[in-house]
Amino acid sequence: MPKSSALDPARLPAHVAIIMDGNRRWAKKRGLPAVAGHKAGVESVHAVVKAASDAGIRALTIYAFSTENWGRSRLEVSALMFLLERTIAAYADELDRENVRLMFSGRLEQLPKKARAVMDKAVERLKGKTGMTLNIALNYGGRQEITDAVNKALASGVKSVDEAAFARLLYSPSLPDPDLLIRTSGELRVSNFLLWQAAYAEFYVTETFWPDFREKEFMAALLDYQARDRRRGK
Repeated sequence: MPKSSALDPARLPAHVAIIMDGNRRWAKKRGLPAVAGHKAGVESVHAVVKAASDAGIRALTIYAFSTENWGRSRLEVSALMFLLERTIAAYADELDRENVRLMFSGRLEQLPKKARAVMDKAVERLKGKTGMTLNIALNYGGRQEITDAVNKALASGVKSVDEAAFARLLYSPSLPDPDLLIRTSGELRVSNFLLWQAAYAEFYVTETFWPDFREKEFMAALLDYQARDRRRGK
């Protein structure tokens, strides 16, 4: 198993983003309901957040619920919202011990009030943490984020914006652009995720379903990233 000691601390990605895909297929393969895959995926979140924090990653963004996910069955969406509330409330203790700051990105105002209350409480509790920042993308869509930023610019009355000014209008302007974007389950698409920020991110795709993605797979992704020559078009 690759260990964090095998990494070059000087060449770590500052920000890693993950499309956590394959929960439902993991469950279907085992004859289980979709929600069982989502529950199993929570354990991978715990493992990867700890691995990222221990490795010295400064920011980790995970794609938890997209704007398109509202199109799933009412039962699955309700189960996801319940799982979200329960997980965040329980997870705050672990993040506190790990010195991890928590934030959320997306059209949060459209989420259920109970979920938002749980989220706000956790964010407030962890706002003073100085370790890694965990950014959870909820009710998130890359096109929607860009549209919302354009509308903010228009509402402010400015005539034009440059790239730096536009980036400050996005959901998480305090975070650097992701250096590494990981997608599980073997799919080869960005799924409306961080369309602006991932312009020069390195992509890493694994066939592993998200509920089976743990420290071993995360370290393999980091080592693969460190073996690349990042030219950024130069």
